[in-house]
Amino acid sequence: MDRSGFVVLTDVVADAILEVRYYGTYNFVGARIDGYHEPTALLTRQAADSLLAVSNELKSMGYRLKIYDAYRPQEAVDHFVRWGADLADTVMRPYFYPYVDKSRLFELDYIAEKSGHSRGSTLDLTIFDMRTGKEVDMGGGHDWFGRESHPDFCGNIASETWHAENGAWTLTPEQFANRMLLRKVMMKHGFKPYECEWWHFTLANEPYPDTYFNFPVSNR
Repeated sequence: MDRSGFVVLTDVVADAILEVRYYGTYNFVGARIDGYHEPTALLTRQAADSLLAVSNELKSMGYRLKIYDAYRPQEAVDHFVRWGADLADTVMRPYFYPYVDKSRLFELDYIAEKSGHSRGSTLDLTIFDMRTGKEVDMGGGHDWFGRESHPDFCGNIASETWHAENGAWTLTPEQFANRMLLRKVMMKHGFKPYECEWWHFTLANEPYPDTYFNFPVSNR
């Protein structure tokens, strides 16, 4: 398929930090995912340009962007689907879904046959603090399957008001504020948040809203 409308993310946002989880083995599958040929990230030109504006604003505050995933080929999504159907493979359950039975991952929409990532204008990311040399504490990691990943966990996203959770897991006011900072800056520059994952955003005016691409993730 034609990738002429796509760019290598770091060609536009030069100082973005890449940790492409699906090229490596630290992900919920526990293996390199089909279609990830290089540890790079691709986006549509429009999404990359908007992300540059995000990066510039956060850079003025002492932060950089850290990218976990961007464009995801359909063959990668198909890999997830095959893995999800293999109920015996739970190697990574302690790290990503300890409180969810694997048999429910489709039902709960953690796995689906189509992904907005395959349209090229969706990405998973966080904020990296240049002063501490660490990721900003979001109170939970990328691809954690649970309500703790919802942006509004322990707070009201409309008013950005924190509240404690009644349970074993809660966020601190600082962790909630960090989620709101990422959300606010991404939305300011044209991205839509996803209600179930604090790290997941899609360009609101995405150029290929009905096209699911299947070329590999590589620099060429």
